[in-house]
Amino acid sequence: MKLIIHGGFFSESEQNNEIKLAKQNSLKNIAKLAFEYLQHHSAFDTVAYAVSLLEDDPLYNAGIGSQIQSDGVIRMSAAIMDGKTQKLSGVINIQEVKNPIEVAKKLIIEDDRVLGGAGAKNYAMENGFENFSTEIPQRRKEYNEKLKNNGKGTVGCVAIDKNGKLAAATSTGGKGFEIPGRISDSATVAGNYANPFCAVSCTGVGEDIVSNATATKIVTRVTDGMTLKNAFQKTFEELKTIDGFAGAIAIDKQGNIYHDNSYPTMVFASFDGENFEVFH
Repeated sequence: MKLIIHGGFFSESEQNNEIKLAKQNSLKNIAKLAFEYLQHHSAFDTVAYAVSLLEDDPLYNAGIGSQIQSDGVIRMSAAIMDGKTQKLSGVINIQEVKNPIEVAKKLIIEDDRVLGGAGAKNYAMENGFENFSTEIPQRRKEYNEKLKNNGKGTVGCVAIDKNGKLAAATSTGGKGFEIPGRISDSATVAGNYANPFCAVSCTGVGEDIVSNATATKIVTRVTDGMTLKNAFQKTFEELKTIDGFAGAIAIDKQGNIYHDNSYPTMVFASFDGENFEVFH
């Protein structure tokens, strides 16, 4: 049993030791709580739980603390994928729910598993998710001052459970100031993908991740026999050809954990019950 989580990249407005320390402590705590949860739950349930904790922390651009789009509205996206069933479910541009990942998880039982906009919101309300504003004063201040964070904020979790099953979950509050209706990578297989061999969650500039099909390439290469490290290296070399901005976390079926980013610094933490690895 192992897991790794990420909290996106540092934005230009976050380059100080206080925020760095806060994120290190937060990620370590969430990784520990999620690992304890993994003891008695599946990888699928655990990745949703971990991402919901990340969504609840205003340090990250997902759930509470999500970025505000160019029209002054917050729209969030999230997806979850079960490596065993190879089913993905997600929400795109959903508004005013506390935990988009929980709505995405709920959709896994439906025939129509990826919903956007008003349809996603209606489904959430019909299934007992309360209306909730995820805006925090810092985001409104950034919006009013037109300070961008360059689209580097997403959260995610990848886990392998005691039965060797893999799952991945990813959630984002967007890049900030985007055109309303813009689709991020987080609710696509480019940014969130899992099968019986490997699971990957990405963060960075969504357009770059989609153009490179980053998560799908890594998982497919591992499935075809490439090592996790080599799959990352080849995929990130291809990302360089478009000067892509991305980071990714992954676990393969042997329990190997790997992470990489094309530009510094993706914030992450992993835990296997004994050893933590936390970004520096």
